[in-house]
Amino acid sequence: MKKIGITGGIGSGKSTVCRVFSILNVPVYEADERAKWLTNHDPILKADIVRLLGPNAYDAAGQYNRAFVAAQVFTNPDLLKQLNTLIHPRVFADTARWVDEHEQYPYVLKEAALMNAAGDGNDLDAVVVVTAPEPLRVARIRQRDPQRSTTEIQAIIDRQISEEARLKLADFVLVNDEANLLLPQILRLHELFLGKATVV
Repeated sequence: MKKIGITGGIGSGKSTVCRVFSILNVPVYEADERAKWLTNHDPILKADIVRLLGPNAYDAAGQYNRAFVAAQVFTNPDLLKQLNTLIHPRVFADTARWVDEHEQYPYVLKEAALMNAAGDGNDLDAVVVVTAPEPLRVARIRQRDPQRSTTEIQAIIDRQISEEARLKLADFVLVNDEANLLLPQILRLHELFLGKATVV
């Protein structure tokens, strides 16, 4: 089974691409969503986070206190690194279990905002990057999140890795700029990953 990573900046259309692959019966592991789920449901991880950040890391109902945690780590890179050191191994183990459960499929997708190149500290066979021009990404985010200002959106984009750095990770690129048809690009990759095509 091939393990394919898929990444892209906010507003690139990565989630849309993943939905299309899902319709094509390709299992998609959403690493960022699973990480959020694990912070609320993994008892080992919860205990470790409380040890690191104190009891206020969870609210009275036992739910991860995202605002509190963000405030603690926002200006403390070392604390953020320690938090990630707790979360990442649990996500990695969760991913491994999930992959085992889907071993009957020809390939699976692992979707994440942050990703290394294939083989760089991971077991990915290839990485797909979804790309779109920045003005279009900003417009998409404004449309789905009208309460966010352009300045806020730009700040989020600026905090992510640059598009140039992201593209250096890519074995394959999906251009989602509304000038190039997206679906044929996805179908070509799908055929390739199924072993039914040799070039994209």
